Amino acid sequence: MKEVKKIQEVDLYKPIQRHFSRDGFEVYGEVKDCDMVAVKENELVIIELKLTLSVDLLIQAAKRQKLTDQVYIAIPKPKGRMNSKQWADKCHLVKRLELGLIVVSFPGNSSKADILIHPAPFNSKKGNARNKLKREAILKEISGRSADFNIGGSTRTKIMTAYKESCIQIACFLDKMGPLSPKALRDMGAGVKTPSILTKNYYGWFERIKRGTYIITEKGKLEVQEYQDLVKYYLAKLENREEGDSN
Repeated sequence: MKEVKKIQEVDLYKPIQRHFSRDGFEVYGEVKDCDMVAVKENELVIIELKLTLSVDLLIQAAKRQKLTDQVYIAIPKPKGRMNSKQWADKCHLVKRLELGLIVVSFPGNSSKADILIHPAPFNSKKGNARNKLKREAILKEISGRSADFNIGGSTRTKIMTAYKESCIQIACFLDKMGPLSPKALRDMGAGVKTPSILTKNYYGWFERIKRGTYIITEKGKLEVQEYQDLVKYYLAKLENREEGDSN
């Protein structure tokens, strides 16, 4: 079996040199700590070579931007899918840093350099409509929470969402007050989504005992006890509301 040659950084040099030479550049290796430099008239291009797209490579390339706006990073063509979300995220970061990206492939006994991204000013306004919707979704989620019950970076713990908070609030009111209608729950401070939450019954906490009247299930009573901080918070709100009504 023919042994597969392990790619080295130096293997990236020649195909990139050929690519820029065809465009009329004079190309030089190892110039003042820069892996590659290409020059055409007053245009200066710097290319940094690495075997993987790493943070160190991005830092190195960002430093070269002090010398020229035309800075590329070059890596071997990834073996994984280049239409994956992970690869798209990496390309987004490269664009965000206003760097260029070159991938070098080695088909058969040859080698080829392809420029995937050219250095260019990053357009932060591009996709603003989509980003605006995401921003509004974040703010809406925050407005639906009473406090911060999550720990940033958690991966294997239950995440408290605004929707779940609403379910807990409704469960607390039903447990305290007994059977109630969606309108009565809203009058007590539950959110506008109360009817939908009761109908969907995502967690299995509610049961309709007759038209327009709901109770909390035994499952709901048991599982809501896992959120004692919120239970105390909503019961205190209910108590304050009742005191205000009596006055």
